[in-house]
Parts: sequence; C-alpha cells; structure tokens
Amino acid sequence: GLRIGQRLYREREALCMKLGLKGIVFSGRLPGLKRRYKKYGSAEAYVEAVANKEIRDSVLSFQLNQGYELLGVMPNYLPPDEASMGYGAHLLWRNPEYKYREDVVGDSHVHLQRPATVRIATVQYGQRAIDSFDEFAQIVTYFVQETADAKADFVVFPELFTVQLLSIKNEELRHRAAIQRLADFVDEFRELMASLAVKFNINIIAGSHPTRVGEDLQNIAYIYLRDGSEYQQPKIHPTPGERHYWNIVGGDSLNAIETDCGPIGVLVCYDSEFPELCRHLADQGVNMLFVPFSTEDRNGHLRVRYSAHARAVENQIYVATAGNVGNLPRIHAMDLHYGQSAIITPCDFAFARDGIAADTTPNVEMVAIADVRLDVLQDARTTGSVQNMLDRRHDLYHVQWMPRRRPVKAPRSRR
Repeated sequence: GLRIGQRLYREREALCMKLGLKGIVFSGRLPGLKRRYKKYGSAEAYVEAVANKEIRDSVLSFQLNQGYELLGVMPNYLPPDEASMGYGAHLLWRNPEYKYREDVVGDSHVHLQRPATVRIATVQYGQRAIDSFDEFAQIVTYFVQETADAKADFVVFPELFTVQLLSIKNEELRHRAAIQRLADFVDEFRELMASLAVKFNINIIAGSHPTRVGEDLQNIAYIYLRDGSEYQQPKIHPTPGERHYWNIVGGDSLNAIETDCGPIGVLVCYDSEFPELCRHLADQGVNMLFVPFSTEDRNGHLRVRYSAHARAVENQIYVATAGNVGNLPRIHAMDLHYGQSAIITPCDFAFARDGIAADTTPNVEMVAIADVRLDVLQDARTTGSVQNMLDRRHDLYHVQWMPRRRPVKAPRSRR
C-alpha cells in the first residue's frame, strides 16, 4: 500500500524533533478489545497480550511497531467506540534528540534544548615573535573577545599555535630541546584558556599544545566549554616529522564531547586524513568536527583541506579548520606556515555553494565566521540528494575502536 499511517507518524516525529519537544503522548483505539474481552477479562490484560505479541490489534500493534511505548489504558477515552469498549491505549514516543538532566533540586527536569543554528568562528593565527607570555595572552584574549562579541558559540585556534612562546627568549634551540621547552608552558596555557571560556561565555577549541604524558610527549588538543570544563583530545597519528624531530607519541583515545550545541569531535591536523577516525566520531553522534592544523606549505595545507571536505561529505557533518600563518625565524621545524582556514559543509542544495560556508584569505591573519544549521543537517541525512549515513552497509563493514596493544619486551636469553 501507500503506507499512509507510517508516513503520518514519521511526520509527527519529525515535527517533534524540529520543535525540540520532549516527545508525543496520546491515546489510540483498541478495535480488537470487544471481540476478545471474554478471553482476557480486562482491557489491561488485553493490551499486555498485544504488547507481548501473543495477539495482534490492528491499531495498537502498528503503533508499537513504530517505536511507541505503552503506558497503560484510558477508560472513557472514546465512549461511542463500541469495538474498543470506550478504552484507549495510552502511548508515548520519546524524542531521541531531546537532552535533559536531573535538576539538583527536586525531581524536575531541566530542558537542555540544542539550538537550531550554531555560530562558528575560526582563527587564522599569525605567528610572530613576542616578548612574554602576557603578550601571548593579550593576543589570544583579543580573538576570543572579538568572536564572543560576534556571538559565536565556538572559536577554534590552530594546532601548536602556542609555538610563538619559544620566541620569548629568542634562543636558537634544536628540535627536541625546543619542543620540551614549549611543553613547560602547558599549565599557564590551560589556566588562560579555561578562564577565557568562562569570562566570555564561549566554547573554545584551543588548538593543541605539546604535553608530557608519563614518559611520553603527546600533541594534545585542549577544549574548554563555557563553564570552564576541560577536555583533551590527543593527536592519534603524529606526522613523520613530529616523530623524527620531536619524538611525539600518538594517543589512543577518541571520543565525542557533549556541548550545549550538541556533540562535537576534534581531529588534529594529520588525523583528519584518516577517514576511520571521523566515522568513529560520527557513530557517536557528532555533527560538528573541528580540525586545528599547522602546515608549512600549500601541499600540506591542501591535504588537510581536501580531507576536511571529504569528511564533511562522507559523514554529512560540518567541519571547521584553523591554521597558522606567518614566520618564526630561529624556531626549527616550525618556522614556516601556510594556511587557509575554512568552515565546510556537506554538498547538497541546502548548503553553501561549493560546500564552503566561510573561508579566509590564504596566509593572512584573520577570522572567518559562519552560521551552520543543525536542523538542515538532520534533514539532509534523511531526505537529501544522497544519504551517506543512512545508506551505509552495516552488513558488510563498520569501524571498531580496538584496545591499544602495548609492546611486549622479549625475555632475556639465559646463556
């Protein structure tokens, strides 16, 4: 048939999600009740048998198959309905997009409705010599304040944009000595970014910073939400240069981060070139991906840029990239920078032309800002020209995160 009933229920659910409602509560007929009342003796026993699939009711069975929960029965729901003996089934459908938490006072629920529109700002950060950490803090504060004044929900800084801190003493350090010196600033950096997120009421993807983890050194992205809470996302795949010059070790965790605008993910530079990582985040519900990057030439930048477009199309998500520009003489392996930051969309009629909501002029320090629509993203996933997320062949392939296998030392030879 035309599946009119199924289509009607789907439209109701879509409207509920669009309006950010908690769910749908209603009653429905029980047309098989009178015919079987003698066997079951009560409306409650009858609906329980239907719910257990012992028998079928033409209306209630359909509703349960659509994902509705049975709450009970309602007497005198529709007295003229003889087949239902006036009873109705009390049903509930829960909106999976609705977020709530138990309030600290009493048992009431506080609705944490996600906004339909999210404003993203990406900072194309100009590298130059500075004289103190305070000067660095002033520059960063300026960008955070300006983007907050523009009412951005998120601002993203580039990978290792803190490298200019090495210019404070103007020493020419070799590669590993330099990255260890930069790691010494981690506490001051974290304190600064957490305070800015709270002061200016904005979510900050604070680029990345080299961080000591046990005996290892990792390239870790820091994320600060409006309440000052901190999340860390290690770079999974250090580049050959990072491994060779700095002895950077890759992390082994990748998780979505729940924000007031929905779940987000962060992939640091080279990680964006591995499709499995973004799919792992998309499977966790991520709608927005942030990619802090740092590249020294156009070739490196385009690898990240083209990968970001691919991830946006494959997973039907928004991707914001932020890169460094400018030069830092005397800082080995981080002296040259090339970047063109962007806010990237899927490619379909509902989105920006060429899949670019906003981008920057190459190699010029500036900020790009764009609004992205989460409701449009959801519509594209279900009714778009192509529906990548729905059309995946789960019967053939999937992404599975594996526990990290630590190397095992060979036993010593006993001679």
